[in-house]
Amino acid sequence: MTYFADVVTLARKDLLLELRSRDTVPAMVLFVIAALVVFSFSVPADVEERASYGLLWIGLVFTALLGLTRAFAAEREQRVLDGLVLAPCDRSAIWLGKGIAVVAFLLLAEAVALPAFHLFFEPVGWELVAGVLLADVGLASVGALLAAMAAASRTRELLLPLLFLPLVIPVVVGGVGASLAEDPGRYLAFLGLYDAVFAILSWATFEYVVTE
Repeated sequence: MTYFADVVTLARKDLLLELRSRDTVPAMVLFVIAALVVFSFSVPADVEERASYGLLWIGLVFTALLGLTRAFAAEREQRVLDGLVLAPCDRSAIWLGKGIAVVAFLLLAEAVALPAFHLFFEPVGWELVAGVLLADVGLASVGALLAAMAAASRTRELLLPLLFLPLVIPVVVGGVGASLAEDPGRYLAFLGLYDAVFAILSWATFEYVVTE
């Protein structure tokens, strides 16, 4: 129970900081809406369905990246991360609390992005919604670990995209497949497997990342 209490406390901290500062979520929302608007005017009116879903998933991945660049900003600027590492709690709780907060931020941005996609491009079906929800878990799992790694670097704005984007290519593949395939179940299962594998790896290695 202590472990989950620590996770809730850490996630609540991030959510309260965002409610007070309003730095991350508005930027994510504005970015994904601006991206969809630009896509809607820059592609032909008869753009293929596959291309439109690909544009959506690219926009969502870069929106997640935008949020992750700010994920450890407060801890880095106030040197809070050092205190969290030294606190008498399991260090993986830091990763899980941060991941929950990132998922919450993504859900808020997607609550605006998906209706906008429906308006500009294609109808939003249950397959797309399910794919987005599964993708959020994977993006947050990988992203929270890599954001912690990049936070200690002076070139974190460059390092995080270089590490993050290659690892989330399967999310784009699975998300587009789930949105378009006649049998979306196998792509959703693929996203679920991706989530499980990277969540376990991130949870197991986070302690070593933050102590280096």
